[in-house]
Amino acid sequence: MDERHIVIIGAGAAGLVAAYALKNRVGTVTVIERNKILARKVRITGKGRCNVTNIADREEMLDNITRNRRFMYSALSSFSNYDVMALLDEMGVPTKVERGGRVFPESDSAKDVADALIKAASADNVKFITAKATGVEVTDGAVSAVLYDRGRIECDGVIVATGGKSYPLTGSDGMGYRIAKKLGHTIVEPKPSLVPLVTKEKWVADLMGLALKNISITFTTDGKKVYTDFGEMLFTHFGISGPVILSASAHLDGVGEREYKASIDLKPALDEKQLDARILRDFEEAGKKHLINALDKLLPKALIPVIIELSAIDPHKEVTQITKAQRSQLGRIIKNLTLTVTGTRPIEEAIVTSGGISCSEINPSTMESKLVKGLFFAGEVIDVDAYTGGFNLQIAFSTGYLAGSKV
Repeated sequence: MDERHIVIIGAGAAGLVAAYALKNRVGTVTVIERNKILARKVRITGKGRCNVTNIADREEMLDNITRNRRFMYSALSSFSNYDVMALLDEMGVPTKVERGGRVFPESDSAKDVADALIKAASADNVKFITAKATGVEVTDGAVSAVLYDRGRIECDGVIVATGGKSYPLTGSDGMGYRIAKKLGHTIVEPKPSLVPLVTKEKWVADLMGLALKNISITFTTDGKKVYTDFGEMLFTHFGISGPVILSASAHLDGVGEREYKASIDLKPALDEKQLDARILRDFEEAGKKHLINALDKLLPKALIPVIIELSAIDPHKEVTQITKAQRSQLGRIIKNLTLTVTGTRPIEEAIVTSGGISCSEINPSTMESKLVKGLFFAGEVIDVDAYTGGFNLQIAFSTGYLAGSKV
């Protein structure tokens, strides 16, 4: 152990793992966190359950990183998904694997994960300060001190792990970008990623709260296919959300500036001919029921009036009177329920921030700045992000550990 003093700005997932990697290497570690509650964002992830990582192998892990995946090779090697699970288990929080390789604590408690990370980061030589960092002093091209709202701390190195701009109530207000920019770093414009989408159609509000499972969805712009996925989605008062929508948002470049179409296949397991046979069978069983009362076995109740209206069929027409052409039109709407995406919800509602400190100015083998000696970065403040499924937290853990190992 050497006698250096290292300061970590931010006590989220990346900052705490950095402290864990550092505590047995240097004389003093000071963690500056503006929130009185540490790991605040970790405590609310996964709807309070915390999807900590994914059991994907390294290549699959990299495939799920949507921006600057090659930058993450060294970091993922230094602290893998299995290292994360082993650390949590060592801290008394065993994990379990769910659908899609997602890893959760057995307790289904994000608080347990947060507490485990704090425990891992804690030691006699690690001091936590509740304060707001405002800048980093540089002398002769190297870090010399950290400025905060109550003064300054002289130090030999700094790890900036302040998060992005999503969930600002957890402390992610973009301060890390401002610190880095003052020191000469390029900031790739922060934008929301893994964020709900806003649609033009007003009928989505009538479906607010309706969750759909096992649907297929395709996004296009200017007639070109951009993204396709299968899984779950949710209607909201402003548009659409849920797992497949959040993942899609990472691919919709310039959304809001240009229009995207979202085509939902409500019955992807059936082709048009099979769907028509299914509708005909339901109609035969319905007897003389009106159309509005004859689709309960095929579609969620809340969705039926919308589908019928879009099909331009009288909802009170007896199913025995519906023509083959009308039935085909009904099937086409079910296989191609189309929405116009006009934008995203604000960055404050995004799960992660896309953009941040340019990877070209960070050494991927150490997470050290190429511009300032002794300045390191970790987590969401860097221009790297990924799909849902535990991959973004793994980025935070891996970059935090690498920075803490190399500072």
